[in-house]
Amino acid sequence: MTAPMPLAPATKVPVTILTGFLGAGKTTLLNRILQERHGERIAVIENEFGEAGIDNELLFDSGSEQIVEMNNGCICCTVRGDLVRLLGELRERRTVHPGAFDRVIIETTGLADPAPVAQTFFIDEDIASYYRLDAIITVVDAVHGPAQLDASHEAQEQVGFADRLLLSKSELVTEAAGAQLRARLAQINPRAPLRTVHFGVTPLAELLDIGGFSLEDILEIEPGFLGEDAHEHDDAVQSFVFTCDTPLDSERLQGFFRDAIASHGAALMRYKGLVAFEGQDHRVVFQGVHMLMNSDVGREWGRQEARRSRIVFIGRDLPKALWLSQLAACAAAPTRAAAVAVG
Repeated sequence: MTAPMPLAPATKVPVTILTGFLGAGKTTLLNRILQERHGERIAVIENEFGEAGIDNELLFDSGSEQIVEMNNGCICCTVRGDLVRLLGELRERRTVHPGAFDRVIIETTGLADPAPVAQTFFIDEDIASYYRLDAIITVVDAVHGPAQLDASHEAQEQVGFADRLLLSKSELVTEAAGAQLRARLAQINPRAPLRTVHFGVTPLAELLDIGGFSLEDILEIEPGFLGEDAHEHDDAVQSFVFTCDTPLDSERLQGFFRDAIASHGAALMRYKGLVAFEGQDHRVVFQGVHMLMNSDVGREWGRQEARRSRIVFIGRDLPKALWLSQLAACAAAPTRAAAVAVG
């Protein structure tokens, strides 16, 4: 079979890598992009840490985007082959249907080092011949960012590789704390413009088609960028999922989270879910990082749709067995509950 001819640089499909540590607001930003009336079709590649991510279900669906999900692990390791495969499949789809999509956005898991993802667009010839890495956009949580930068190499890499830095939740910190974090981010990455965002609101002109990624700049700060990557992960970080096929009792679940956050808030890196409550026709969507948690009313459950609650936890040394038992007790009626654990 003859290999397809590479596209000229001006006609290559632009790719944006959206990164940021757990709970920074990547999915919120992506939803803002998808809801804008930009007239483009966007292919979205989602990656979650753990076997049962739910971000796909949290994304805005206008019918003008194609969303594919990888949830076998870190996008920079075990699913990197899947990334190449999916980009290849998207290319084939677009060859048959030229209007299938205009650009690609990759949202990485919050635990990912973006370097190996970016490498894919330079060291894989088939990918490099068709796609153009436009920019790496990194969202930083103003509340938890300083501690995350202290504790996580991945958080530092996310900032260091960014072509644009977006500071979220700045309204929740003092002016002095915000200024200190901005100074720290500028010290780590002086070349990336920094902008404050509120619930992902930012002009698309500052995110898409900005030509922000410079291989020359990256090679200056990391000469081994085009070599094989080697990095380590924190084995203490675990992920598990609680699922329940019958409605939950609202008061019991709120009580569970009050106790869980009080006892293990510092270790709870990320938790989010879609919940069916007894007596409510709409799903409830909630997300949390450490002690901060918020919820909102989602769309109405369909008549034939299974009202299944799914709650994902990511953290260090969490009491999985105890929490799964306590969550099962939150069911409004006898239920069949299941859990998926990923080390």
